[in-house]
Amino acid sequence: MELVQSRGIPPEDIIYSGVCKQVSQIKYAAKNGIDLLICDNEAELRKIARSHPNAKLLLQVSSETSYQDEMSMAFGCSLKDCRHLLESAKELGVQVVGVSTYDDDVYIHAISDARCVFDMGEDIGFNMKILDIGGVCSNMLFQIKNAVMAMVELYFPPSSGVSLIAEPGSYFVSSAFTLAVNIISRENSLPLSTDDPSPNDEPAFKYYLSEGVYGPFAGKLAETLITAPSVHKITTLDAPVFCSTLWGPSGDDMDQIVEHCLLPELNVGDWLLFTNAGAYSLGQPVCTEPHDSLTPPVFYVICSREFEMQGNGVTQETTLKNLIPYFLNSCQTAAAFSVPA
Repeated sequence: MELVQSRGIPPEDIIYSGVCKQVSQIKYAAKNGIDLLICDNEAELRKIARSHPNAKLLLQVSSETSYQDEMSMAFGCSLKDCRHLLESAKELGVQVVGVSTYDDDVYIHAISDARCVFDMGEDIGFNMKILDIGGVCSNMLFQIKNAVMAMVELYFPPSSGVSLIAEPGSYFVSSAFTLAVNIISRENSLPLSTDDPSPNDEPAFKYYLSEGVYGPFAGKLAETLITAPSVHKITTLDAPVFCSTLWGPSGDDMDQIVEHCLLPELNVGDWLLFTNAGAYSLGQPVCTEPHDSLTPPVFYVICSREFEMQGNGVTQETTLKNLIPYFLNSCQTAAAFSVPA
C-alpha cells in the first residue's frame, strides 16, 4: 500500500485485497484513508470491524462451478454463505459496497452470482454500487469480452448505477516477456496414454529444462496453466512430432511443467520459448535450496529504427548491459520477430 501511494495513487482508488490480512496492515489502511477492502469470511470481517470501522467492503464471491475437487484451493465466499456474511456485516456496522469475483475462468456464472449477492445486500439494507470482475488471462480476453459485456448489460445495466472495474494487470504485462529455457537432459519413455496416442504410436520423450516450478514456473504450483512452448530452432513443416513431457531440473515429482504436448524430437542444448511470461515468471524463486533456482536474467529487445529514435533517452550503460537492438530486413515486420527475454 505504501508503495502504491508513493506513486501518487489517491487512497480512494486503492483496493486492499488479500483473504488474510494482518491487523497492522488493516490499521495502516485506516490511518491512510484506504477504505476499500476485500473480505470473504466472518473472521476477516470481525477483524476489519475492530481495526477499520469505516471500511467499505467488497464481498469476494466464488462461483460454485469453480470448485473442481476437494484438493483445490478456493478463495471467496460461496453463494450460499453470502447472506450470513452480509447480515453479520450489518450487525457489526460495516458497510458492504459491492462484490468482487475471483473466478477468471467462469465469468458468466460469476456475474450472475454477483447479481444475486447485490439483491441480498439490497434486501438487508446495503447500497452496493461496485462490481469488480477480477483479472483475466491475456489469451482469453478477446474470446470472452463480448460474452462478459453481454452478461454485465443484462444483470447490471447502466440504469443500475453500478460501477464496473477489473484487474487486467496480467493482461498488460504478460505479453511483454518471453521466457527462454534450455533443455539440459532427455529421456525416452513409453507413450503417455494408449487412449490418446501421438501419430503412429511413437515413443514419448521426457525433457528436463533449465528452469522449473521453483523458479519462473512457480505459477504451476498454484494450478496456473502452462501452455505448450515453441521450439527455437529451424524445423521443416512436415517434421514429425512426438508426445512430450517437460520437467524442471530438480528431479522431484512436483517439478512437472507441462504434462503433455507435441514437439519435434529435441536434443540437449535446444531452446524452448514460453510466450506471455511477464505476469508471474520474473519474481524471486520460490526457494533456493536445495534446487538453487535463480531469477533468470532479463534482456530488453528493441527494433533498430525505434532504437535510433530514442536519441538521448537511453544511456550508454543501459544499452551495453541489457538492451539489444535488432535489424529488420525489407520483408520483415517487428511483429514477426520473436526474441527470448
